[in-house]
Formats: sequence, C-alpha cells, structure tokens
Amino acid sequence: MLQDFRPKQFFALAQEDCLELFSEKEPVWMALKKLRSYIESRSLGVIETHCPKEATLIHPEKIFIGKNTKIFPGAYIEGPCIIGQSVEIGHCAFIRPYSVIGDFCKVGHATEIKESILLSHAKAPHFNYVGDSILGHDVNLGAGVICANFKINKREVIIRHETQKIMTGMKKLGAIIGDGSFLGCNTVTNPGTILKKGFICSPCSDVKGAILL
Repeated sequence: MLQDFRPKQFFALAQEDCLELFSEKEPVWMALKKLRSYIESRSLGVIETHCPKEATLIHPEKIFIGKNTKIFPGAYIEGPCIIGQSVEIGHCAFIRPYSVIGDFCKVGHATEIKESILLSHAKAPHFNYVGDSILGHDVNLGAGVICANFKINKREVIIRHETQKIMTGMKKLGAIIGDGSFLGCNTVTNPGTILKKGFICSPCSDVKGAILL
C-alpha cells in the first residue's frame, strides 16, 4: 500500500535543491517531518536580492533568499526559511518559519505559507493558505484555495485510500499535490489530502483523501 505514496509518484525531483528531503523508501509526507532539521543544516543568513524597507524580515540571519527574487513591500518573512531564485513574494505575503520555496515560485498577495515545501514553479498567488503541505512543480492554486492542516477534533491525521486508513503519526498535515495540478478558486483540501500528478478540480471544491488515479 505505501508504495503508492512514494515521492516519484507525485514529483520529478532530480533538479530540486531539496531532493534529500525525499526518500523512495518512505511515503512522501515524511519529507515534512525532516523539514526542520534540513533547513537548520543549510547555510542561512544570505540575502542575494534587494529587500525593500517596507518588507519585514524576522531573524534575517536564519533566512536564505536567492538571486533575482522580487519581494514586494509589506511582505513578512520569518526565519529559518529558504527562498530560491527568481521567486515572487507578493504584498502582504506571510512566509512562516521552516518553509522551503523553490526557484521560480510565486507566493502572492495575502498568501500564508507554514512549514511547507513549494517545488520549482509552484504558485500560490492570491489569498491562499498552505499549511504543512507540499506543492509540486507547476502546481497552481486558484484564488482563495486553502490547504487545511489540522483536524477539528485535534486527532492524528489519517490518509484515507479506498478502504484503507493509513496512520501518519502527524497532528498537522495538509495536502500533497502532484506536479502540474490546478485547484479552482476557493477550493479547500482537507487535512491529509494526497493528489496525483495533473489533478484538476472545479472552483469551490471540497477535496479529501488520496486521489491517485
């Protein structure tokens, strides 16, 4: 059963700097459990782009931002975190600690990223919440898409696949969204949602469980 959840089922990772987070011997969500130690092991405290004075950087000594990244006034970035090259961080975007934003990503106006991984070219451009989640290459979240990460009963997040229930050992787990997926505006993914490559849904959808076919 767990072989259906290997990272290569969801992402092309060969060119990603964060490749070491993923192991084909483990289900894909295990990358999120490694996120803190991974970021703390990197060389941080390097800002390779212009940061306007109207943007807020908390613990800049624990932040890495790559070249040609555009940071808009009003953005709030708290370290430790890693932001790659040619990224766009919009007005009022909120990057919380222990997030990895890959090259050419977009984190737009009023979007919040919390302990998540955005692989290259992923886009969360308008009023999005991405909590404890992984967005694959070229994933595009429509305006208002929420990747919920915490169950209302505060219990462990369970992955539901067909008739199976897979225990994750995690109290917070949002969505794993495969490369090239598009979620329509105001969609909500429930905690523990796992989506195949190229998944597409209509606006205002309620998405849950593992959708692998």
